[in-house]
Amino acid sequence: MRELILKMSITVDGFVASADGGAQWVFDTRDEKAVAWGVKHAWDAGLLIMGSRSFKVMAAYWPTSTDAYAAPMNQISKAVFSKQGTSILPKTNDSWGQAYVATGDLKEEITKFKAQDGKPIIATGGASFARSLVASGLVDQYVLMVHPVVIGKGLPLFADLPAPQILKLVSSTTFPRGGVAQIYRP
Repeated sequence: MRELILKMSITVDGFVASADGGAQWVFDTRDEKAVAWGVKHAWDAGLLIMGSRSFKVMAAYWPTSTDAYAAPMNQISKAVFSKQGTSILPKTNDSWGQAYVATGDLKEEITKFKAQDGKPIIATGGASFARSLVASGLVDQYVLMVHPVVIGKGLPLFADLPAPQILKLVSSTTFPRGGVAQIYRP
């Protein structure tokens, strides 16, 4: 049985992106130690899952990136949740072009992934997709990289919850530029 880990960058005021979907603040506030920590945790994944909008952006970016995250992002298996079917996949023979396209019910698809053997499932990217996972009660662990920035308005991670969720802090790691990696369990 695998766990679903939601890994997101978030501002101090609770947003995962600006109102237009941008997140330049992630790059403006990170440091080498935070990146090394994040890459180490990315390698813990057996499957990366994301929504279709994030998938399109990432599939175009990661294959040619020299960023420290490029290796795990390109080598770990992927699943994209999309009603578009396989037309969303790039015409490549890499892990992006070979991604599993989940077109069924979110809860049913995640339940199938969780029932498989292997390393954890890491969900990343996409405020709407992440909120769906949270609202459905599918998240087993939250890995939140809190960046030392406030943006005032944007796309929140925790919105439209059916009920308050009490979280237990598992660990907290601080980084030189003020970022804090916080790991929580429901």
